[in-house]
Amino acid sequence: MKQNISFHKKISATSLALLLATSSMSYAVEPTSSPSTAFAAPSVTPLTPLTLAQALQKMQAHYPALHAASEEVMAADARVRQSKSSFLPQVTANAGYLWRDPVSEMSFGGGTPMQFMPHNNYHATVSAEAILFDFGKRSRELALAQSGTRTAEEQVALSRREAAWQVVQLFYGILFLQEEQRVQQKEFQALNKALEFTTKRYQAGTATSFDLATTKARLAALQSRMADSAHALERSEMHFCRLTEMNATQPLALQGSLMASVAPSSNQAQLTEQALKNRVETRLAREAEAAAGQRQALASKGGAPQLRGNVAYGVANGYQPDIDEIRTTLSAGVTLDVPIFSGFRTTARQQESAAALRAATQRRLDAEAQAATEVAELLNALQHNGEKLNATAMQAEQASLAASHARARYENGMATTLDLLDTEAALSQAELARLQAAYAVTLNRYALQRATGEVFW
Repeated sequence: MKQNISFHKKISATSLALLLATSSMSYAVEPTSSPSTAFAAPSVTPLTPLTLAQALQKMQAHYPALHAASEEVMAADARVRQSKSSFLPQVTANAGYLWRDPVSEMSFGGGTPMQFMPHNNYHATVSAEAILFDFGKRSRELALAQSGTRTAEEQVALSRREAAWQVVQLFYGILFLQEEQRVQQKEFQALNKALEFTTKRYQAGTATSFDLATTKARLAALQSRMADSAHALERSEMHFCRLTEMNATQPLALQGSLMASVAPSSNQAQLTEQALKNRVETRLAREAEAAAGQRQALASKGGAPQLRGNVAYGVANGYQPDIDEIRTTLSAGVTLDVPIFSGFRTTARQQESAAALRAATQRRLDAEAQAATEVAELLNALQHNGEKLNATAMQAEQASLAASHARARYENGMATTLDLLDTEAALSQAELARLQAAYAVTLNRYALQRATGEVFW
């Protein structure tokens, strides 16, 4: 039989008074011999409960950081188009007027001088220039720009995963804090009842003022912890609403469960291999290494010649025999640019790119080592918390039985006030320890999915 820690109720922690109003909630736990454990509370609100999947959908639809990352992808795509433009001719048009004086002229035999160029010069030209050959430099630039697009896409995946991880932590954190309040409320009711019995016994002369003061002190300390829990819950709700773009002033209803069983998983080698292949950080590190390789290849082309071709068509005056007549013109040519000396700039760039490639390789190795270590650590934590969950389940059952006996003994005058208070505190601590173990198991599962690159949003 599976037990699930399920919650289907309104969450509100704006004041301690609202916290105390939840005292009517029931707490149902199935036998601890089951492979998993459930802490259930009935719905107390007409609001439609929000599941984790719905919360993640809201986050992806509204979270500004994800929209910003998507815009970065569009910017990277634009840079790719800019790089592709170098493969196309660059066409320009220009027109102009120039007045010139003096102009070249010559006279023959004292006659009227012959003018070789006009005073008024007009021209209009359309020209096109293209790189014919550059030894692969443009191809390297394009590959580098495309690598930038892939990096931007991986950054979107990383931002989405981290935002989803925050939502998961807050979602289950709210459920845990609410359940913690329920446990505290049970202890509050038990202490209130103990205070009533102690007050009656004190009035009857069968209890001392020390017993009464001790009970009141325990009750005051509990109220302080309840106020802290209420504040923590309110803060978690505010951050949750910020991520999901929900109204923080409206009541919040969540429906979910703390998965308290440790399901069998793949072995460490398989999970590590999955992490090295699918984890966003390792993919980013590999892409960064590839980009560094492209930069090194591009730097090696810094001293390569470049062959350019150009053609121009237009109209102009200034041609014999009638220098004032507007005539059509056509020109074409090729240009070879050969770098000879650049002040050792090319050599320095090659050294820089080689060092950057070595650094990128080391960062990739570090990312892979971190991924493998995190998988091993999370598997160990999951096993530890699973064992802790089983132990705390038995501890909570025994503490509940001890508290029942202590209450009966106290009401019959067979136990002291301190005995009763100690057993009530032990019961509360056991239930909280059980909740904390279940909460840790739940987060460990999602953390393992996050570490191996498995999509959980």
